Amino acid sequence: MPELAKAYEPQQVEDRLYKKWQDSGLFKANPKSSKKPYSIVMPPPNITGKLTLGHVLNNTIQDILARKARMEGKEVLWLPGTDHAGLATQTAVEKHIRNTEKKTRHDFTREEFVERIWKWKEEFGGIITQQLRKIGCSCDWSRERFTLDKDYERAVQEVFVKLYESESIRMAYRLVNWCPSSRTALSDEEVIPKKQKSFLYYVKYDLVNEARAVETATSALSGGAFFPTEPPLGTAEGTNEPSYLVVATTRPETIMADVALAVNPNGKWKDYIGRFVYRPIDPIPIPIIGDDAVDETFGTGILKVTPAHDKVDFEIVKRNNRNNPLSPLAIFGILSEDAKIECKFSLDLARGNRSYRHPEPHQKLIEARRGERVKDLEALNGLDRFEARKRTVEILSEKGLLFKEEPYENTVGFSERADVPIEPRLSVQWFLKYPKVPEALALIQNSHVKFHPEHWTKVYQHWLENIQDWCISRQVWWGHRIPVWYKAPQEAFPDSLQWPTSRLKFYWWSVAEVSSHQLEKNVKCSHESPGHGWVQDEDTLDTWFSSWLWAYETMRTEDGTRQKFYPTSALVTGPDIIFLWVARMLIAGLHFKPNGEKSESGGPGYLLPGSPEATGSDQPAASKYSNATLEANLAFKDVYFTGLIRDKQGRKLSKSLGNSPDPLDLIAKYGADGLRFGLVRIAPQGADIRFDEKQIEEGRNFCNKLWNICRFRTMQGPVDPNAEPFKHKRSIFADELLDRLHFLLEGDRNALTALNQFNFSEGASQLYDFVWNEFASRFVEAAKSDFAQADSLTREGTLATFDYVLSHVLRLLHPFAPFVTEELWCELGFKPDSLQLALWPTKSPRSKTWSPRAREIYSSADAGRQLRGEVKLPSNQKIPFFLVAKGDPLTDDQKAVLAAFLNASDIKVLATAPQDPGPKAFTELGDLYLPATGLVDPAVEKDRLTKELAKVEKDLEQTRKKHGDANMLAKAPPAKIEDWRKLEVSLAEKEKSLRDSLDKLG
Repeated sequence: MPELAKAYEPQQVEDRLYKKWQDSGLFKANPKSSKKPYSIVMPPPNITGKLTLGHVLNNTIQDILARKARMEGKEVLWLPGTDHAGLATQTAVEKHIRNTEKKTRHDFTREEFVERIWKWKEEFGGIITQQLRKIGCSCDWSRERFTLDKDYERAVQEVFVKLYESESIRMAYRLVNWCPSSRTALSDEEVIPKKQKSFLYYVKYDLVNEARAVETATSALSGGAFFPTEPPLGTAEGTNEPSYLVVATTRPETIMADVALAVNPNGKWKDYIGRFVYRPIDPIPIPIIGDDAVDETFGTGILKVTPAHDKVDFEIVKRNNRNNPLSPLAIFGILSEDAKIECKFSLDLARGNRSYRHPEPHQKLIEARRGERVKDLEALNGLDRFEARKRTVEILSEKGLLFKEEPYENTVGFSERADVPIEPRLSVQWFLKYPKVPEALALIQNSHVKFHPEHWTKVYQHWLENIQDWCISRQVWWGHRIPVWYKAPQEAFPDSLQWPTSRLKFYWWSVAEVSSHQLEKNVKCSHESPGHGWVQDEDTLDTWFSSWLWAYETMRTEDGTRQKFYPTSALVTGPDIIFLWVARMLIAGLHFKPNGEKSESGGPGYLLPGSPEATGSDQPAASKYSNATLEANLAFKDVYFTGLIRDKQGRKLSKSLGNSPDPLDLIAKYGADGLRFGLVRIAPQGADIRFDEKQIEEGRNFCNKLWNICRFRTMQGPVDPNAEPFKHKRSIFADELLDRLHFLLEGDRNALTALNQFNFSEGASQLYDFVWNEFASRFVEAAKSDFAQADSLTREGTLATFDYVLSHVLRLLHPFAPFVTEELWCELGFKPDSLQLALWPTKSPRSKTWSPRAREIYSSADAGRQLRGEVKLPSNQKIPFFLVAKGDPLTDDQKAVLAAFLNASDIKVLATAPQDPGPKAFTELGDLYLPATGLVDPAVEKDRLTKELAKVEKDLEQTRKKHGDANMLAKAPPAKIEDWRKLEVSLAEKEKSLRDSLDKLG
């Protein structure tokens, strides 16, 4: 057998092997196979995306699962694909056009712009899938899907139509999260809360009296709002009536949209309910109302109510209007789509161009302040929201209505995509009322689906228990267009409302007093146009509305793929999309039942425990599922959540911080296997990862170590692919390695269990320790003694052990490091021809001739090397040792191995301690000494002994405390108590020996 190259060169291996794998069809799934199925759907990366370390970690874990399952004899489908990423892609393409052509999407028709995106997608959209091949992803690329494939698009529309017809989808005029940058609605899950340093502004709201209230300059603050205990200056003599109340707000720019003040009906300001105050900007009287949602600990305990720009305020007004239907509060907004002040309606009212009847007592007050109103509104109209905030504060100050301002830290929602503060904004949108929520909760509660780590189940459960309707419409052009059609002829609509060029007009028309027949006649929901004269809704669906079907809709083929591979076996994703994607896919599987109803003989339908019907709740009854139906329609059975990769300082990786390395650069430097293995090894389940490039270097070094082990083996002769070490006479070192392999596979804490429990980092670490320490550092070094002797009786056993263990190691490491293991497998002549087709190791027997002697030699060598280091003797300097042995004597072969580990010129075995002993180490073989003179500085040795004595004394004290603790002795098993006793004796002997050695040094 020719020797391997001196060094592993991944650049010469990876592309060649990946092409070989693809050409041979090793990644392709066969739905007709009789093998047990194992399937994963890849979380589809955006077509705008490029490979990140997060992608590397996520897809490496998926690849580990897929390759391991293949080696376990399963039929594996790892289905790849990409997401059209509506808003992200439209933004990227529009930016590209702006930079290259100085145009925006509004310079094109919708059809022209969408066509430009398709061209961009064909040119750039496949970059990330090509990059995923570079890290070795064993996907079935022949099945790659895209969320805007024709078949997939049809499926999304079918789902919308079904949900519309069941009235789960409906149009509503609600307060939504609005992104002023992208000018589209967002779901709650697309809003990221961020801490912001801001200001809290304390603003005076004049109380309305028969005459204009007199402002006071010397009022006392009681409990947060002005309620003086003595008559304030300027009030009527003998009264205790304040002239204004003070309200705290972070958003003074929205004051002109205030419709009320709110106080807690059971709080200190309850007596003011029913009174009126002047709005400080655009001053008109607004009422003071009561609501339990008011938090008296915030600010002054009085809340400005701006329902068009705050969700809490919106709900307060809804409750008020339900309780007071004859005098409802108005709801109107003053921010445009791009978050500029837009108060034309209010200006028209202030100028008298529009009429609005206020309560009669207030009408004259409003007329008297018409000029002030117009001045306020003209000063703010058209300003950006943040500029308007500054100008509003100036106006309030000029009017004497700004009491004070103070620094304040609050939480502001940011658009996940555009990274700008979102605005709550009144808008007509399409909403989905989630189906099958109780059932989705029960899936986790009753372990039909398992999360890894388990603590994410609480987050999932909390979201479902507090779930809100899903805003599914988006004001973008790229994506799945909403399949709702409106009849175009104007005569189809009331003359007063005209043709609804926007959905807002349609909404108000649809809730007007018209017959359902008339509504159905002029609005249709269907996949195709109802015919001539119908216009489709302009909005597209939230990208996640297509993604929630990903687990099963990607498998809609005529070859039985879905029947074979759905439900999927596992999902690997990030916890940040547990709501956006994970929960929704589970709901979709339960509701749409992609594999249909499955009958089950001998039993009734299965009611998910925890559902309303099962618990006797008065909520809508949960669906009954047969066990077979439930098992056939789960989206997945296990979900693994990866941690977030951070830098050494704990910061998120980002281009702006310059702390996010390019994975392709790391692959070029360390190889794909080095990157994969290094990253997985530092990624513990359930924890974030502190990235350090040195860890990737360690991954590369590990691959090199494995290569060098195999190269050393080829230098000893041909490898036996079918090696059976138990048929040969073996050395104690071969037996020790076989014993370690047994425990690696079958021990109480073994690598296979770690992988089966999704503890990939633990599994990688155990394999690293076994290969680096047990195999390379110990066995290979010990084996050199056998290989150096042509007539060694254990040489063949050592070779057989080498080959046997190497076969297991390459198979165990293949899912983590596929390239180097495949190259070595083929170069060494193992069968079958591709490691991917080899059987996954599950067990290995212990040797019946095993003894602890090899372990004792290894640990004694470690102690001797540590001793050399402590007395500062170079590791490459050959020196003699003395061993006062205990137990069975060392054979010449064993002594030679120990000498090699110690780099000893000689090891003299003595019956008693030398007359003039030097530094000593306590080992399992006995006391190991260095020479007394000529090598060691006495001062260094005294310092070493003093530190070691202190440690031994501390350990001895703790052990004796255990013996003296009656409660501990009562609970401990006899074997543990005996271990403590032996340890105490050993430590006492060490203490005495160390004191003796120190006494001799003086």
